[in-house]
Amino acid sequence: MAIRRQETCHSRDMARCSGSRIWVAARSRGAAQGWLRLGSLMLPCALGRSGRSAIKREGDGATPSGIWRPVLVLYRADRRQRPRTALPVRPLKADDGWCDAVGDRNYNRWVRHPYPASAERLWRLDALYDVIVVLDHNRRPRMQGAGSAIFVHLARPGYAPTEGCIALAPRHLLLVLAAAGRNTCIAIA
Repeated sequence: MAIRRQETCHSRDMARCSGSRIWVAARSRGAAQGWLRLGSLMLPCALGRSGRSAIKREGDGATPSGIWRPVLVLYRADRRQRPRTALPVRPLKADDGWCDAVGDRNYNRWVRHPYPASAERLWRLDALYDVIVVLDHNRRPRMQGAGSAIFVHLARPGYAPTEGCIALAPRHLLLVLAAAGRNTCIAIA
């Protein structure tokens, strides 16, 4: 039912996508878990701790509703092989970060650590960011405070909530990457 409503809601916008279409739906309105549909596959996923939101704000813990394109894949070459995908791919470096400081000129952009403002470290001790898909949420135009570092990444055990990203099991994320290309759209209802 939720997926049908989602298709209707986004069918006009999704028609503009010339590549694969990926749908994400929560189990319920405020749920932090849901399903990602890739063709006929339904894959469990984690969402933001606050569920989904049509109006994303920095630090709200919500996954932003809308239609987003994957723009870049980052991965830990010391832990994983290069993922197979038609998307641009680059290995992570130990000093990679993503600025989440509202008001900073590099807000919602890749930065290098040490960075003078608040910036998330992409090189983590846990495995969550061993593979990261950067989405085009709040990139052009970039609005201060409208959310940063919205990724698809690896899930914690039990699909624990994220801070606003979508998280998948490693094998499921690799399936998504194999199907994704430059014209892929991800619809979050």
